[in-house]
Amino acid sequence: MSENISYYSTNAEKLADQYNSVAFEKVHGDWLSEIPEKGFVLDIGAGSGRDARFLAARGLSVVSVEPADGIRERAQQYLVNQPIHWLNDKLPELSQVFRLQTKFDLILLSAVWMHIVPSERERCIRKLSTLLKANGKIVISLRHGANHDERTMYSVSADELSDFARKFGLSFRLLSEQNNADELGRDDVHWQTVILTLPDDGSGAFPLLRNIIVNDSKSSTYKVALLRALLRIAEGHPGAVIERTKEHVVLPVGMVALYWIKLFKPLVDHFEIPQSSNKSKGLGFVKEGGWQALLSFTANDFYIGATYLNSDTAGAVYQTLKDVTFTIRDMPVRHITLPGTEQGVFHVESKRTRKPSGSVVLDTEFLSSFGRFYIPGNIWDSLARFSVWIEPSLVNEWVALMQTYTVKRAMAFSQSDLLIALTWEDPRRSTARVRSRVNELLESEKVNCCWSGTKLKAEGYAVDHAMPFSRWPNNDLWNLLPAKTQLNASKSDKLPSSSRLQQNRQIITNWWQQGWSDSADEFFIQANLALPNLPDNNRSFDDVFEALTLQRDRIKDFQQLEEW
Repeated sequence: MSENISYYSTNAEKLADQYNSVAFEKVHGDWLSEIPEKGFVLDIGAGSGRDARFLAARGLSVVSVEPADGIRERAQQYLVNQPIHWLNDKLPELSQVFRLQTKFDLILLSAVWMHIVPSERERCIRKLSTLLKANGKIVISLRHGANHDERTMYSVSADELSDFARKFGLSFRLLSEQNNADELGRDDVHWQTVILTLPDDGSGAFPLLRNIIVNDSKSSTYKVALLRALLRIAEGHPGAVIERTKEHVVLPVGMVALYWIKLFKPLVDHFEIPQSSNKSKGLGFVKEGGWQALLSFTANDFYIGATYLNSDTAGAVYQTLKDVTFTIRDMPVRHITLPGTEQGVFHVESKRTRKPSGSVVLDTEFLSSFGRFYIPGNIWDSLARFSVWIEPSLVNEWVALMQTYTVKRAMAFSQSDLLIALTWEDPRRSTARVRSRVNELLESEKVNCCWSGTKLKAEGYAVDHAMPFSRWPNNDLWNLLPAKTQLNASKSDKLPSSSRLQQNRQIITNWWQQGWSDSADEFFIQANLALPNLPDNNRSFDDVFEALTLQRDRIKDFQQLEEW
């Protein structure tokens, strides 16, 4: 990097004349419509100041970053009506920029990214993302092709930036699949433009969530774990809402505790990965009589509608949920506050409970018995709407935290190991029960493909997730449909169209009645908690189908999936 800075200083006059010879509109014509009408712009690697002057002339407040003294000093000689604030700073530190305590509507990296060492690029995007306002954009031009001088340049790709966007909760857009010609006439140089955007629904919730994920201090994984549990509920269980006021959504706190268990089970019991920086202190929710009595259970043994008939097991499940509830209340909820204040974002209203004397069913009544969890309505909506961007950020931060803990303890876990440990439950294991039920029925009666209505054979069917698991991870009985193998492959990760669902309504509801009438309690507990607008006491397969079609439309609206 220092050699490049010297090159730009030494050749300042020649380079400035070269850059200024081409108008801003000519170089950046593919994203002119993205320029905000007002606000702050950060121009990194501003060079001759051509772009900064254009943006300032549009009435924008421009902060220009340029570490090469020669070209920066030359750029500062131009007279402009709107002042440009020049800083001698550089990526990835941007120490002077961060001292400004300013968020930006637009961050421009024009002809800069190829100079960034690949090992530093993820850190650069992480830092830049924290400088964005809600709906703010990072515009990056990617140079491809030969280099004929002594500057150091590295290969670049849009795919790399797409990966970084997923990690840090940004939306990604490649403006053109075709490379744009070089405006300075170099035949062996071509360009692409990528735009990374910080999504926002106007409520301010999304930036707050990202601040908690990326910026908040953490001595354990509890904060990201709580957010991921809430995201899973918001995305997969709109029916779990007990009450909605003008300010809050109220959930059964036992539901939050249940998802906490599902997230931590593989990390603590199977992989034994440390979850805090404190070597001597254990996890507050891992106790004898509760968690320790359930070590033989996996994450897949805890699900909505699960029944535990053995009184000892039921007692251990109860105690674990109780211990987790107290941990959530006393740790992450207490320490997640609005930026710069001590005002908590979430609230737990716990209840006195009594250990069950018999069996336990994970239904709304039981999960509500532990108390109520209050989540601001705008955060709930953002978790549901932006889950596709938020979850990768949560996973990335969780991995980063675990890496620091394992390194301190000289434990040999690779990043891949940690990502695998955080992978949501394997749908193949969950479909085994449905396959067993289909095989059992095929011995004495006909079972039809839910997408074609044709008779299934034992060796020629698959279990399809009606709402694709890769986009909406739900393994409830109502979402698992027997189908012809070929049709399942054709559908893949697509969302069934509204018309296709309606065409197959009778076949689907017939399957539900045929397959799950003997397990109706579990079926309806799962459906009533997962799907919108179903009361806790619903026992109508037709009402479940109506709710399914509504959920299909919600997923389509949130994620814009390809339809089948």
